Amino acid sequence: MNKIVSKKMFSEKVACLEVEAPLIARSRKAGHFVIVRLDEKGERIPLTIADADVERGTITLVVQAVGASSTRINALQPGDMLADVVGPLGHATEIEKFGTVVCCGGGVGVAPLLPIVKAMHEAGNRVIVVLAARTKDLIILEDEMRANSDEVIIMTDDGSYGKQGVITVGVEEVINREKVDKCVCIGPTIMMKFVSLLTKKYEVPTIVSLNTIMVDGTGMCGACRVTVGGKTKFVCVDGPEFDAHEVNFDEMMMRMRAYKAEETEAMAALNK
Repeated sequence: MNKIVSKKMFSEKVACLEVEAPLIARSRKAGHFVIVRLDEKGERIPLTIADADVERGTITLVVQAVGASSTRINALQPGDMLADVVGPLGHATEIEKFGTVVCCGGGVGVAPLLPIVKAMHEAGNRVIVVLAARTKDLIILEDEMRANSDEVIIMTDDGSYGKQGVITVGVEEVINREKVDKCVCIGPTIMMKFVSLLTKKYEVPTIVSLNTIMVDGTGMCGACRVTVGGKTKFVCVDGPEFDAHEVNFDEMMMRMRAYKAEETEAMAALNK
């Protein structure tokens, strides 16, 4: 059992949970994730570790209420328990001094981007962060990003904060004004697809962290399989990070819709 130590809401449907997990806190690195289960009959949900406090023995998870399970997790309060938190899983981000690194994130993808931004900055890179959301209220972790980067560009669909436009507008602005040595992108699949198409055009090496459906997290179930460079890969054990220019995003998006009917049914039962 893992206790919820603290909680704050970033928005109506996005919660930031600090969870007791001392062993994971000591061993996690940027890019690692955990699989969380609310109770013994709960769905297994993959969540990237947004931060860790070794002294407190805690990890920070950012959860968006999308389906029934994530909605129930977001309803937890300090003192409540998660049945289990398994990790750290996956391969850590490759961190070295590349030069200028653009780190772009959308929605809750900003949370797993934060430890990568910190690590890239500590490695001596010039780090430019591009954050995107539909409105100002949905921008998260801006202060933390500013404290660990050289520049932060904000993009909102409605122009309520920063500059109006989608994330690719901000990324292209940076590419057109200076040499970019690497791009890291985390967010909705469709967002990662279009950032990847843009950086491929400009020949900027790009890494994406994929957020596929997962069950066991050990590569046995095959639920998270994706096609990368024409070969089948499993996000849980081969990823979660891959060369963006080799990912078949269209296939991934199709697979992400596989359980829509079941998700709708579960939400209807939860709301009764």
